[in-house]
Amino acid sequence: MFDVNEIRKDFPMITNHPDMVYFDNSATTYKPKRVLDAMMEYYTSYNSNIERGDYDTAVRADKAYDHAREAVAGLANCETKEVAFLANVTAALNQVAYGLAKDHLKEGDTVLLSEAEHASNLLPWFYLSRQKGFRIRYIPLDKQANVDLEAFKDCLDDTVRVVSLAYVTNVLGSVQPIKEICRIAHEKNILVCVDGAQAIGHRKVDFKDLDADFFCFSSHKMCGPDGVGVLIGKYHLLQEMDPLLLGGGMNARFYADGTYILKDAPVKFEAGTPNIEGVVGLSSACEYLTDLGMDRINAYEEELRRYFIGKIKDMDQIVLYNPDNLSGPVTFNVKDIFAQDVAGYLASKNIAVRSGNHCAKILHEIIGTDQSVRASLYFYNTKEEIDVFTEALKGLSLESAIDVFI
Repeated sequence: MFDVNEIRKDFPMITNHPDMVYFDNSATTYKPKRVLDAMMEYYTSYNSNIERGDYDTAVRADKAYDHAREAVAGLANCETKEVAFLANVTAALNQVAYGLAKDHLKEGDTVLLSEAEHASNLLPWFYLSRQKGFRIRYIPLDKQANVDLEAFKDCLDDTVRVVSLAYVTNVLGSVQPIKEICRIAHEKNILVCVDGAQAIGHRKVDFKDLDADFFCFSSHKMCGPDGVGVLIGKYHLLQEMDPLLLGGGMNARFYADGTYILKDAPVKFEAGTPNIEGVVGLSSACEYLTDLGMDRINAYEEELRRYFIGKIKDMDQIVLYNPDNLSGPVTFNVKDIFAQDVAGYLASKNIAVRSGNHCAKILHEIIGTDQSVRASLYFYNTKEEIDVFTEALKGLSLESAIDVFI
């Protein structure tokens, strides 16, 4: 049984803020105590740099860092040599874009994206397309930002070299058919990069089964600390790709004549001293999620979301943009009230949501508005919190929203 009340005891932020309804989990999640304890243990018991020392605490730091690759590989079903640690999902997506643009893309080629993507999966491609002369095209989506596979097939002309998509979109929670997209793309020797930031902490991810070429995500959206991202890539592709950053730790040798030899992947992508305590925390977060069971987490979140939609879908003042999607955030507007005013009103009731365009600034082409309110759930949220949220919405009017700011 999924005992959410017991699970909530694992999170100090919930214990310390018992009256707060936190529905901003797509932005960042709370951290369980075992993650915080693992990071503190690093600082208090074996605080040393990695791959630098032969003394006991340094060896322990090396082992903890290496174990983190095993923890990620266990959660995502990939090989440890396919796991590179970077600063965040943005850094991972930039690494893929810059790496592929250097040797894989040329003038006249095409990269396929969607209009529902986060800025981190759009801006690197935008910039590089101007530098290299390749084109950007968008895969058609329905009104809830879901990819239609037949429309996707129609996009695959002989110029397409790369497809880069979110597994779960960050505003509408659209779950894209990534496995089928990879199969279809690979039949034409097209590479697929997946932004997995909104997926990895919410559903079972099997890198080998998906057969994606690259899968990127951030620690802080899956119960881990800030400042750590993961790039999972097929090993032969990582070996072929040049790193975006160069420096200490990632080189095997360099010489006065300017020549250098890089270490093998994944280490060659980890220049300089990494965020060791963050990687240790991510390792603990992966084990925590594995212990809970990703299928159980996903099933409970889908149940929560159905309950949420059922509570608000018939409210006259609500414009709901993604009622039929099974997972991800609940995204809406309140008629005649600016999204940020709605969020401010809810904040006055101790309810945390996100308002704005959510770093998806061209999504309005699909949903018809560039501002919305996003309430995003996680496995430690409850139906009782949804009830509190719903009651607060019932008391919302233009006058009550304005009163918050007066």
